[in-house]
Amino acid sequence: MKRLPSNLAFFIGARATSNTAYRLVYPFLPVFARAFGVDLETMSLALSARSASGALGPLLAPFTDRLGRRFGLSLGLGLFAAGAGLAFAGPQFLIFTVALILMTMGKYVIDPSILAHLSDIVPYERRGRVLALTELSWSLAFILGVPAAGFLIARFGWRSPFLALAVLGLAGLIVVRALPSGGALAVVGRGEGDTAPAGGAGHRASYKAVFRSPAALSGIAMILAVSMSNELVNFVFGVWLEDSFGLKLAALGATAAVIGVAEFGGEGLVVATVDRLGKTRALMIGLAANAAAALVLPLAGRTMGTALAGLALFYLTFEYTVVSMLPVMSEILPQARATLLAFYAASFSVGRAFGSLLSPRLYGLGFTAVALAAAGLNAVAFVFLLRLRHLTAGRG
Repeated sequence: MKRLPSNLAFFIGARATSNTAYRLVYPFLPVFARAFGVDLETMSLALSARSASGALGPLLAPFTDRLGRRFGLSLGLGLFAAGAGLAFAGPQFLIFTVALILMTMGKYVIDPSILAHLSDIVPYERRGRVLALTELSWSLAFILGVPAAGFLIARFGWRSPFLALAVLGLAGLIVVRALPSGGALAVVGRGEGDTAPAGGAGHRASYKAVFRSPAALSGIAMILAVSMSNELVNFVFGVWLEDSFGLKLAALGATAAVIGVAEFGGEGLVVATVDRLGKTRALMIGLAANAAAALVLPLAGRTMGTALAGLALFYLTFEYTVVSMLPVMSEILPQARATLLAFYAASFSVGRAFGSLLSPRLYGLGFTAVALAAAGLNAVAFVFLLRLRHLTAGRG
């Protein structure tokens, strides 16, 4: 724990970079669609393929349980840098889609490696706060990364952010490989974190542990519903604002920053409250609040100011929910921690894939249909949370 602050700075930076790549597509969706000459539904296929690729994470995560967290972080950063470079160089929509998939696979290896490593070294009673600190990277992507991408797109074209992301990913990989025994990366280098925890499971044992655990399956189903709910709004909020208020490129970038600030607030609330309230209680509060925020969104969309306020509330409560869920998932199967966290991430990604496919079709019926479906999926998630709470009774 002595070097934890500097480790967290590196981990937050690595995750903020991969999260920026993931998130910048949404507010600039019309920009990318016009660049390739495709419509919204065609773009939805690309984003669905990207999200579905997250389901491949569990194929790689057992290596992190067996070969160490540093291996997983190196693999994830390598995949991410390769995908970002391809997005910059690729001239066609299909190549761009492949690049999105590679970056997403990298992200879904980076995240479980970092979260599993921190879960290995931080006691459960304090883990909620530490994991929530790494989740600041998600909101920082919208506060800093996406507006920066908007600036680059406006000045140098839509490809330019991917060049910057490729350079950052490659730099992170070089640091991980070149400085394994000192500084901020000491705990993921040889000696403290280069091997899996004692008793770490192999591929087959890890998969069996996940699929034979009712608590693990309940958690996976819960995040599937929650992520699908969020993606319904996530996919069309830029289009909704453009259709309703005529927002253009710079304004959409500013909107991303507003949402990022709201998410930062949600993550900050988790840091301050989750270990004291209890993880499952915090989850219950988050799910109920996010469902209510979804129902309010159509009413809030009458003016630009209230629309932004409604989106801010929706993303704040969603972030509070998801970040509160992480420490719960991290403790269900300690012997296959990275594998379960990868299944968690895969379920999150698959939920986004379904949401990306469904969202433009619901939006054809009006934004109210999107909001109602999002609230309904939160209700489904609440049912799985109650089952998880029953199965893990006595755990805070």
